[in-house]
Parts: sequence; structure tokens; C-alpha cells
Amino acid sequence: MPETKEQFDKVIFLCRELFEKKLKDYGPSWRIMRPQSVTDQIFIKANRIRSLETKGVSMIDEGIRPEFIAIVNYGVIGLIQLGLGFSDTTDITNDEALALYDKYITATKELMYAKNHDYDEAWRSMRISSYTDLILMKIYRTKQIESHDGKTLVSEGVDANYMDMVNYALFGLIKLEFGEE
Repeated sequence: MPETKEQFDKVIFLCRELFEKKLKDYGPSWRIMRPQSVTDQIFIKANRIRSLETKGVSMIDEGIRPEFIAIVNYGVIGLIQLGLGFSDTTDITNDEALALYDKYITATKELMYAKNHDYDEAWRSMRISSYTDLILMKIYRTKQIESHDGKTLVSEGVDANYMDMVNYALFGLIKLEFGEE
């Protein structure tokens, strides 16, 4: 698993680097987003990936890589919003936003390591299009949970679904950056 950890760190670095640059451009303006809006943003990104995978052609000069990065970053934003609650203003500094990003991406990565141990890196044998479908399924599950005010009978909550979406997007990025195995 050392190679997996290195690959995860490299693609997380790409995501965090873009997150930090966008913070410099816009600040933490996303603090006003309710979790449902974050879920919808992730849906838009995952739906575009699926559309590109299905059609095989992009009318905009961007492929699926930036969409996977966006899913990672919006997933972390969703976890922050669940933890802090949404705000009517940008009530945190860029440094606080980065510290929260690091906190939640670390927790998400640790979850992946635990699952990766138990599933024996099965994700490496999956197709990138399967990650897309799994992200979309997690989005629909999340929307259902959100429509029930976050209450579930036996299922994981919105936070666990965001973490899974982030990890599936990271798997996709690893395969795009380092190739299929």
C-alpha cells in the first residue's frame, strides 16, 4: 500500500492546490452554501463526467480530470458545511478554510486506507466509469437522506456519503494520473 499512499498524496496535493488558489480568488464564499446545494454541485460535476464518458466528445475544452478535482473539493466543502453549518456570510479566513480542508481530507483519506485494507485494493481493478456511477449513486442516496432531514434508519449519513464520493473521485484521479493497472 505504500504506492497507494504516495499516489493519494499526489492527487490530493493537486486538489488542495486548486482549492487554495480559488480561495485566493474568491475567499471562502462557499460558506453560504447549504449542504443540499453542495450535493447539487457535486451532481453537476459527476453528471458531466458521465456525459463525457457516454458521448466521448466534449464541447468545452476540459476533460473529466477537472471534474473529479471539483468533486473532491466540493466533497470536502460539504464536510466542512456539515461540521460548521452554513453561514450567511464568509465567516472564516482563508487560513481557517485550509485548516478545515486538511482536517476533513485527512479523515477521508484515513477512511480510504481502512477500507482499502479490508477490500484489498479492489478499486484498482475497477473502471473509471464505475467510479462515476458510484458517485452518482451516492449523490442520489445523499439527496434522499437530505429529503429526510438527515435522518436514516440503518444507513450511513450524509458525511459518510461525501467521504465516499471524495474517495471515488480520488481513485479516478489516480487512474487518470498514473494510468490503469
